[in-house]
Amino acid sequence: MEIDLIFKIAAIGIIVAVLNQLLIRSGREEQGLMTTLAGLIVVLMMIINEIDALFKAIKSIFNL
Repeated sequence: MEIDLIFKIAAIGIIVAVLNQLLIRSGREEQGLMTTLAGLIVVLMMIINEIDALFKAIKSIFNL
């Protein structure tokens, strides 16, 4: 995994956490939850290729 990807994921996590807290403190809990879910989806989309490569490597190692 590239170090740039790790930094991007960390940055998204920080931004989502700050937005979530701002929304919760302003009484908009539902929007805070949606922001968190959106952040999770973005991160999953970023790492899906890495997960695919991991499963391919596992299949190759165990001759599956």
